[in-house]
Order: sequence, then C-alpha cells, then structure tokens
Amino acid sequence: MSIDRTRRKLVNAFACTAVSAAMLPCCPGRSALAAAYGLEFKLRKIADGVFAFRGVDELMSAANQGAISNLAVVVGSDAVAVIDSGGSLVEANALIAAIGKMSAKPVRYLINTHMHPDHIFGNAAFREIGATIVGHRNLPRALEARGAFYLQGFREQIGGALMKGIEIIPPTMLVDDRLQLDLGGRVLELQAWKAAHTDNDLTVFDSATRTLFAGDLVFIGSLPTLDGSLLGWLHQMDALAAVGAARVVPGHGPVPADWPQALTAQRRYFEILARDIRKAIADGTPLSDAVKTAGASERGNWQLFDDYNERNATAAFAELEWE
Repeated sequence: MSIDRTRRKLVNAFACTAVSAAMLPCCPGRSALAAAYGLEFKLRKIADGVFAFRGVDELMSAANQGAISNLAVVVGSDAVAVIDSGGSLVEANALIAAIGKMSAKPVRYLINTHMHPDHIFGNAAFREIGATIVGHRNLPRALEARGAFYLQGFREQIGGALMKGIEIIPPTMLVDDRLQLDLGGRVLELQAWKAAHTDNDLTVFDSATRTLFAGDLVFIGSLPTLDGSLLGWLHQMDALAAVGAARVVPGHGPVPADWPQALTAQRRYFEILARDIRKAIADGTPLSDAVKTAGASERGNWQLFDDYNERNATAAFAELEWE
C-alpha cells in the first residue's frame, strides 16, 4: 500500500470522530484505521449476547497496537455496554466498528475496570459516540494523578503515531459500592472493590448468562501485576470467588475461563510471594536481595514473569514489613 493511500485511510478514520453518534458504528474508516496499523480485531461470541476480544500476552508496543488486554461487549434489547476501551484509539475504533457490524443498537455505556492504559487509552473514541463512561469512585483521582505520566511514558513505549489523539478521560458515572445498568432485558451488576490490583478495581456481572467480567482482578497465564495491595487482593479473593458466575472474562488470558477455577494459579502465586517476602523480612534480608528470589519458584508458570515479578515483590515488601 502506498504512503498516500495509507495517509488517506488514517485521515478518513480520524474524521469519523466528527460524525454523529448514530453513524459512528458503521463508519468504514474505523476498520480502515485498524487495517492500516495491521491490527486484526475479532469479537468472539462466548454467551448469548456476550462477545469478547482477547488481547495478546505481551507488553504494550507499536507492533501490537497496545491491544494486550481483554475487552468485552454485552448486547441488550435496547443498548450495548462495552467493558474497557483498549490500549489505543486504533483498537477502540476497531472495537466500535466490530460492534456496528453485529448490532445497530447504541453503545450506551463504556465501563472502565481500572486505570491502566491498556484498558482506558481508547476512551476518547467512546466519548465521541456519546457513550457514558462508568468507573470506580477512585478512578478519576487515579487518572488525574497518573495521566500525564501515562501519556508521556507510553509515547516512548508505543510511539507517537499510535498515541495520536489519546486523552485521559475519566468516568462521569461513578460506582461507590454497587450499581446496576439496564441494557433492556439485561441488567449488569457493577461492583467496586477495595484496593487489590489497583485501588480502583471494578467488576461487571451479567446475571442473564452468569458471565463475570473481572478486569485485572483475574490474570491467567500472564503474571498478575500488583499496583494496589497484596493483602487486599488475597483477602478479597474469597469474595470474588463467591460471585455466582459460570465463566469469567479475565483482564488477561484465555477467554472465557471456568469460574472460580480461574483464580487457582493467581492465588497460589500471591500466597508464595507473600510467604517468601515474610521470610525475607523475618531473616533480615535486604530488599534488594529479597526481590530477586521472592516468588522465583513460580517463574516457569507465567508469561512476562521477569518483566513484573521484581516489581510485585518490591510492592509486597513495602506492604508486608508493616503488617
């Protein structure tokens, strides 16, 4: 494809954001934008009216268009809800295009499960189609605190071209504890959790199909990342497991997965990490040494282990030395 043709497709794709909300899902420029960047975006039906996209088990990069997290769509008789917007506008526009191909119903809600860029960098595309953005009560504060860092840091990580148009957009509908969203004949139950993966984790439960959208409270295959509270995550895992779901869409990993079996490996990793850090603290092992060995027995069980385990161990040490 020539540079001029590619440029025209990109310009047309971004021009879609000026079109009315009713026309946006069908805008061909959205699919063209994804194709121009080489993103193959496919929604898979996992239950009646429930669709999911599986992200790749990698760090965000220009090569994968930031599409590393799992995204989901729930279709009611009146409207559509989307769970997370992805790691770029390229991905978000591909998601909107895919929704438009399968339903003419409006996207009424975009639900952000937490603050991390791979879940919220596509928010601007959903704002442009008139969706109400929903999130944990702590999410606006978290995005205000980290937004500038995310925009700068990920410009270096995924490149300026992919960062074009990305904004830090907070939710306007907040979940303090629980909230129900009616899509018409289908009610989604949203729950705000105490600090665990982050301090702004939100889950979504579709009781009609018993599908749980767990965000990054559940990792499968890729190492869980700790940006909130190890103890909080461990303490709340029983309550999470008690959700009466038949299947789960984790934040990262196979879609769908059986519930609550999906928590088994994650629980084991955190229990081992906590055990190793507690022993290091009791033995007087310096932090610099402790983080190199804590959790090491789990290395062969997880992708991206060497990218995240020492960071997890550092956070765990800081928390557990004061318990």
